[in-house]
Amino acid sequence: MHCRLRSRELPKSSYKSFCTPCIQECLKPKKPVCGVCRSTLSNGSRALDLEKQIEMTEATCNGCNQKMYLSKLRSHAAACSKYQNYIMEGVKAVTKEPLQNTRSVPNRFTFPCPYCSEKNLDQEGLVEHCKSYHSNDTKRVVCPICASMPWGDPHYRSANFMEHLQRRHQFSYDTFVDYDADEDDMMAQVLLRSLRDQ
Repeated sequence: MHCRLRSRELPKSSYKSFCTPCIQECLKPKKPVCGVCRSTLSNGSRALDLEKQIEMTEATCNGCNQKMYLSKLRSHAAACSKYQNYIMEGVKAVTKEPLQNTRSVPNRFTFPCPYCSEKNLDQEGLVEHCKSYHSNDTKRVVCPICASMPWGDPHYRSANFMEHLQRRHQFSYDTFVDYDADEDDMMAQVLLRSLRDQ
């Protein structure tokens, strides 16, 4: 069963919101997937009522406070120097100085296969490799992707590694995670900016 979020079928409280990197990851030309359940997308229809709503809804630029329709906001933001400054202030507020000892930073870009001697596989390559060569292997192994994450346990052996790969690693963490940002600082900055944006 595929998730289909069409505006005329759902009440307003059921709408889902996704950030641009999430949507771009889901709509890779090679295999576009649903942003909610990660199932393959079927051909849909344009949400004309949403397009009309975007054309008629006014918003304010957070940089220069100019009012305009939502349909014009993205192109305005790309050219508005005050908006660019507004964004850079937020980035500076949540970004720490780079760590001096870069050797202690784990490799989160390439991984070895936990079943065989294959090395230097990126995340998508590891998933495809394991699907092709190890789909019937039941040996309990440590997920090299999870083990490289700050929250990962390098000793945890997955009972069903293939299912784990398909559920947890259909997208790249790099799209969603800033490993150097302090979580408390980010939360404080988000709360502050949300109050300013009201």
